[in-house]
Amino acid sequence: MSVQKPAEQQDSFFILGQTSNGRQFRPSDWAERLCGVMACFKPEGAGRGRDSHLQFSPYVTPTVVNGVKSVVVNGKLRALEPMAYHFVLSFAKDNDLQVVDACLVPEKN
Repeated sequence: MSVQKPAEQQDSFFILGQTSNGRQFRPSDWAERLCGVMACFKPEGAGRGRDSHLQFSPYVTPTVVNGVKSVVVNGKLRALEPMAYHFVLSFAKDNDLQVVDACLVPEKN
């Protein structure tokens, strides 16, 4: 019996700050830079207010996985802006970074 993931989780993934041969990716702030570039992709109505330009997108956020700087990319980005989704995938591929499928935990209400 196979379990189907919700659509937004099917395409969610982590980009790890390690190359395929295990080397740490540089510069050390790469995750924040990538997320900064993607910050304009937000749900409609989000990011309003004085400091909205200082917020990362909920679809592309920096994180740490097992001590490795990483970026988690939410699959909802693919439906919102396919070119942005493919941009982050291409970034990972072009820099030989490890990409791992994500299993997002549902938000508590």
